Amino acid sequence: MSLRFRTYSELRSLNTFMERFDYLALKGVVGERTFGYERYHNQRFYTSRQWKQVRDHVISRDFGNDLGMDGYEIRGENITVHHLNPMRPADIIDGDENILDPEFLISTTHKTHNAIHYGDKTELTKVLIERRPGDTKLW
Repeated sequence: MSLRFRTYSELRSLNTFMERFDYLALKGVVGERTFGYERYHNQRFYTSRQWKQVRDHVISRDFGNDLGMDGYEIRGENITVHHLNPMRPADIIDGDENILDPEFLISTTHKTHNAIHYGDKTELTKVLIERRPGDTKLW
């Protein structure tokens, strides 16, 4: 099964959080092959200086917002930088430059990241509605 190739430029053209989520949702399809016993490759990658620099750049570019969406500030938890296209062990082993390209990365919360991978929209952060004077009147 081949997955659609996703880009930050396309993602930014979507105006709502749910449109962005739907664009990224993998619906439980993580990729051709997960890391499994090769997990040490991505553990080494995610502690590298190159990854930390790109991660900081992406968080700054997205202003610390979930899916880079204004009004969805990530507060009180660590920011996850998500690969728009699932990464495979070969990408790390072969030094695929796309895994460090901000065009293929986006800032998310841990909950949004899990919802993208496993298709569970109930994990998404609910939008808070701003209270206004008189909005609690029954009639």
